[in-house]
Amino acid sequence: MAILKKYDLNPDGVRIIVNWDDMVTGSSVFILSVNTQAALSQIKKVMNDKGWEYQMQIRVEDEKLGVRVWRLT
Repeated sequence: MAILKKYDLNPDGVRIIVNWDDMVTGSSVFILSVNTQAALSQIKKVMNDKGWEYQMQIRVEDEKLGVRVWRLT
């Protein structure tokens, strides 16, 4: 079992590392996830902690289920 760092995600029990510091206003990232509700909750915590405005959407991209999050501010 991997140790999760503060902003790592694990909606399906697998550690996902996102380089949030590289995320600039207007950028987005797709988080691959089967448990999209857990992904939404975990992403929301990160975005709120950073004080960013954001938009999230459950999507299927390249036939893979996940959540796309856009940083708005």
